[in-house]
Amino acid sequence: MFKKLKNKNQSEADGTHSDLDLHNIPEHIAIIMDGNGRWAKKRKMPRIKGHYEGMQTIKKITRAANDIGVKYLTLYAFSTENWSRPEQEVNYIMNLPVNFLKTFLPELIERNVKVETIGFTDDLPASTMKAINHAKEKTAQNDGLKLIFAINYGGRAEITDSVRRMFDDMIERGQNSSDITEETINDYLMTSQYPDPELLIRTSGEQRISNFLIWQISYSEFIFDQKLWPDFDEDELKNCIKIYQKRQRRFGGLI
Repeated sequence: MFKKLKNKNQSEADGTHSDLDLHNIPEHIAIIMDGNGRWAKKRKMPRIKGHYEGMQTIKKITRAANDIGVKYLTLYAFSTENWSRPEQEVNYIMNLPVNFLKTFLPELIERNVKVETIGFTDDLPASTMKAINHAKEKTAQNDGLKLIFAINYGGRAEITDSVRRMFDDMIERGQNSSDITEETINDYLMTSQYPDPELLIRTSGEQRISNFLIWQISYSEFIFDQKLWPDFDEDELKNCIKIYQKRQRRFGGLI
């Protein structure tokens, strides 16, 4: 069933995305998925309903990103600061990966998508980690889109942890501060195996990065989309990529 779905979607993508420059698709897109709670509040629904709908959006955007040739999609799923939210909401969010992967994993496998994570995952509930590790195992041989969930992730915590580990290793190797380069620091980050995102999207209209990929987005293009995450869809992703394609990335130089 999924093989037919894949071929159908790919055919649709060829037409739907024909106005995109397929030679200038961002290799790595990072998204701050914001607005689930406000989406639910506007409809007089509990916040958890917004998180449920946000999960459905993840499925749609993963399919779309895969169809147009994005290689890495990093989604900010849960921050190190989100633990301060009401316990009921946190418990619901922690259970989302279980439900999400239970329903979506067969399609991810069929679509050649590889599930990965960044963050302090050792602190997650056992049931959450079991679902995540199962998905990682089942998709480990896939070499298509890397779907990276940033879960229990914070940019400052990542850098702090990286510096500590780097410092300990440098002492053991007898090195000093002159041996530190940008590449050295990058090697200790959770994202060391990924290219930096060319495009960062934040939904809901908020214009801040909320402690997300502080080091990695130094030269990313930012798009602050007005749509709440549950309303973000394939067409809106395409519109963001079209905006990206009209920009010139100078990296501090002149073109």
